[in-house]
Amino acid sequence: MDFEFTEEQTALRELARQILASEVTPERLKAAERGDAWFDAALWSSLAEANLLGLAVPEAQGGMGFGVLELCVLLEEIGRAVAPVPAYPALLLGGLPIARFGSEAQRQQWLPALAAGELVLSGALHGVDAGRLPVRAQRAEGGWRLDGVLRQVPSADLAARVLVPAATGDGAGLFLVDPRAEGATLRLGRASRGERLAELGLSGVRVEDDALLGSDAEGGARAAAWLADCARIGLCATQVGVSERALEITTAHLREREQFGAPIGSFPAVQQRAADAYIDLEAMRWTTWRAAWRVGEDLPAAREVSVAKFWSAEAGARIAASAQHLHGGLGVDMDYPIHRYFLWSKALELSLGSATPQLVRLGRDLAASGPQQEIR
Repeated sequence: MDFEFTEEQTALRELARQILASEVTPERLKAAERGDAWFDAALWSSLAEANLLGLAVPEAQGGMGFGVLELCVLLEEIGRAVAPVPAYPALLLGGLPIARFGSEAQRQQWLPALAAGELVLSGALHGVDAGRLPVRAQRAEGGWRLDGVLRQVPSADLAARVLVPAATGDGAGLFLVDPRAEGATLRLGRASRGERLAELGLSGVRVEDDALLGSDAEGGARAAAWLADCARIGLCATQVGVSERALEITTAHLREREQFGAPIGSFPAVQQRAADAYIDLEAMRWTTWRAAWRVGEDLPAAREVSVAKFWSAEAGARIAASAQHLHGGLGVDMDYPIHRYFLWSKALELSLGSATPQLVRLGRDLAASGPQQEIR
């Protein structure tokens, strides 16, 4: 594969970084962290004005018509800025599958408003893997009845609809569910970084046929598996941004902080710790972009995604710990930015499976199908 970004992807990165650098100030971050919703509405509007919320929205619905690779470029920049906006759940878990699998009516109903920043979407992927869906869908008069419990649903309290994968008896389906519908309950909590997560309970929730993405059970199962891969790779891209910026802040500190008459960055033990963090970052970066490229090209990517998520969780945790430790006592000062990168890294590490579950998933796949033959 070619690891170079296209001119359009580079321009998107630069635009997103410019907006985020301008708007994600320490004061705005503190205000969002104090708020109930963990949501910078002004930043969300600025991203919409630049059409960055429409990255993966088809041009017919007012977007740019890009895909998962470009979304990952944006998510990496969101991670660098530790920006308190629901870009991951709204654009990747909600908007991307509607753009790919939704009907024309579904795309027209939800995507223009998403691109304009007028609504938030989300998706419930925690606990969803091959052969295990925590929600069951049964045919009911005029539609479907959904029952089950979904945990760690991001931004469900802000979302107009939550995309729910559900077992249908003969396969799977992706359903757009109103989290405030009759029979739905939301129990809200917080992740370590301040993001609101919800337990979404569905007890006899009725949805119409037009809430189902795709038209057949086999296609629904493929769509659910594809979305699970996209969800994990989106977390990896965000972690690349978080870790990259944490290391930049740390190396600047090591150049400036003096001890025993010399910058602490000149001490061999400190240099070795920083060098290990850099190697971890590069391993995370290239496994992430390889997996994202394969997903974007519709190539088999389950193994690459598991490898990338392993590195994201394992290396991301090591980089966060190194950045915190190399700052000494300054690392726990809540007025200094590095603590946010530690908290984001911990939340991303545990989302959709930490390092060990990725190795288990990879081992099961290898045991079932043997070494992968295709090399591209």
